[in-house]
Amino acid sequence: MGEMEVYIDTEEIAEFIYHELMKRGFTPGNHEVLELADIMFDYLISKQIIDEEWEES
Repeated sequence: MGEMEVYIDTEEIAEFIYHELMKRGFTPGNHEVLELADIMFDYLISKQIIDEEWEES
């Protein structure tokens, strides 16, 4: 299997987590959802599923 380029945005992860929690009957706060998204991003890096790259401004 070849290498594939994937872009993962923590804000997109946060939105996904927010909607999934709402479907399950939770009322998450914005701060908590953003923290969960950061944790998920860190998890993907630690499992070497993704590599972190910084955009140049």
